[in-house]
Amino acid sequence: MSSTVPCLTDEQAERLRDDLAGWTVDAVEEVIGERAARALSREQITPALMAARDAGTDRHALLTRLFVLGDALSDVELGRALPGLGADGSYRAGLVDAGEAGAAATGATARAGASTAAIELSPHASADGDAQVDWWVASDPREAITGRAVADDHVLGVGGASTMLASVTVRQQVGRVLDLGTGCGIQALHASRHASTVVATDISHRALAYARLTEALNRPALGDAAWDLRHGSLLEPVDGEHFDLIVSNPPFVITPPGAPRFEYRDGGLEGDAVVATLIREAGAHLNPGGIAQFLGNWEIRGTWTDRLEQWLDQSPVPLDAWVIQRDALDAAEYAETWLRDAGITPERDAARFRAAYESYLRAFDDSGVEAIGFGAVLLRRPSNGTPTLRRLEEHEGALPSPLGPHLAASLAAHDWLAQTSDDDLLATAFTVAPDVTKETYGRPLLADPEHILLRQGGALGRSIKADTALAGLVGASDGELTAGQIAHALAALLDVPAAAMVGGLAPALRDLVRDGFLLRPAG
Repeated sequence: MSSTVPCLTDEQAERLRDDLAGWTVDAVEEVIGERAARALSREQITPALMAARDAGTDRHALLTRLFVLGDALSDVELGRALPGLGADGSYRAGLVDAGEAGAAATGATARAGASTAAIELSPHASADGDAQVDWWVASDPREAITGRAVADDHVLGVGGASTMLASVTVRQQVGRVLDLGTGCGIQALHASRHASTVVATDISHRALAYARLTEALNRPALGDAAWDLRHGSLLEPVDGEHFDLIVSNPPFVITPPGAPRFEYRDGGLEGDAVVATLIREAGAHLNPGGIAQFLGNWEIRGTWTDRLEQWLDQSPVPLDAWVIQRDALDAAEYAETWLRDAGITPERDAARFRAAYESYLRAFDDSGVEAIGFGAVLLRRPSNGTPTLRRLEEHEGALPSPLGPHLAASLAAHDWLAQTSDDDLLATAFTVAPDVTKETYGRPLLADPEHILLRQGGALGRSIKADTALAGLVGASDGELTAGQIAHALAALLDVPAAAMVGGLAPALRDLVRDGFLLRPAG
C-alpha cells in the first residue's frame, strides 16, 4: 500500500498555488532544455536531472527537481522552492517525505538534511481553444523516479493515453460532463473549461484523493462549480443520470489470470469486458445529441471489427459510432508493453517477469486471441433517435493532435450530408481546404500523370487516389462555382456525358466533404 495522499487545507492549497505560480511546462523546458525534455518523454530522467542541478538555486529548477524528477532537496532548497509554505509547511502538508529529516516538523529534533517529494506534481498545458491554460496535476511518483515496480494502488499521472484522449475529445460548451475513471483528474480539468458541471468517478479511493488534490491546486481557474467526485465502478455511480459528454480513459488493459493487476489499468473484469460494457451501456447515460469518447483495448479473433460491431448492436439505445483503431499488438508485444509499464522487468525480478509473461501468452493462446487492438471510440446518441453513422477504420501510428476539432467538423459535415440530396449537394459551391495538396506521378515521357493523389496535411492525414475528373473538381473548387457547374464543365472538357460525370462525382464528393478535403460555405 502506498503512502497517504496529501489533503490540503484551503490555506495550504492557496500557499502552494502561489509558490507554483510561473512554474509551467515552458518553464520546465527552459530549465532542462530540449534534449532533456525529449529524454524525459522517453522516461529517461538523467539528462533533466543534470540540467536542473546545474541550474543551482533557480526556483523553477528546484521545483522541477523536487516534484518532477524525485530529487532530494535540503531544507534551505525547500524554502527557496516553496517560500510560502516553507520547509516546515511542506512537511506538515504531507508534500514531502520527512524520514529522519522531518522530525522537527512535529517538534522533535532538527532535520538531518535532504528530503524528497511524497507525490509527483507536474505542470500541464491545455491547448483547448485559442488561449493556453497552465495547470498542475498531482499523482504518485512514476516507476522511472522510484526505480521500483509500482504499487497495486498506484495512481498514474499524465501519460500518452490521457494526452491522446484529451486531444481527440470534441470540445463544445455543454451542461454536464462525466469523467469516468478520472485518475489524477486530467480529463476533468479539460472538461471544466467547457462544462457547467463535472462529475468525476473512479473505482480507486486513492485516485479520487489525487483528483481532489489536483482540483484544489487549480480551483481558481476552474470556475465556480466544484467537481462532484464519486466512488464506484464504471457507470454504477451515475445510475439513472444523463450527460452531454462522457469521457473516459478507463482501466482497459486486458490482464489474464496469474498476471499482476493494478487499479489504474485493471477494472476487475475479464478480457475486454470494460470496453464492451462502455459501448453497450454508455448510450443510456447520454442526452440526445450527447457524445461519449473513450480509449480501449479489444481482443481480435479474425476481423478486428467483429466484436465492436457486436457490442454496438447490443446497445439498448441506437448510437452513431466512429472507432479508430491505432495499433494491434500480438500477445508477446502486449505482455512486454504492460509488464514494463508497471516496472516489472527481467532486470529487476526475472522470475516474476517470466511467470507473468507466460500467463499472458497462455491465456491469449487458449482463448484464440490473435492480437489486441487499441484505439479511440466515439459514440453519439442521435438527436432524432435514428443513427446514420457507423464508421470503423484503422489509422496506423500516433493520432495527430489536437484531433477533436476535426472530429467535430467531420460529424457536422456527416449530419449535413445525411439530410442533403445529391441535387442540393451539387448546387453547393465548395472550397478546397487549405491543407490539401495534389501529387502527380508518372513516367517522364507520358503527357498525363499515371497517378494523382489528393493528400490532407492536417486532420487524419488521409490521401485519396483521384482520376482526372475528381482532381479537376477539387482544383476548381474555389467557392465561386457550384460542384454541379464544375462537373458539367469537366464533362464538356473530357467529352463525357454530363449525366455520367455528375453521377460518378456525387459519391466521391460526399467523401471529400465528410473528411474535410472540401469545405462548405460558412453558415
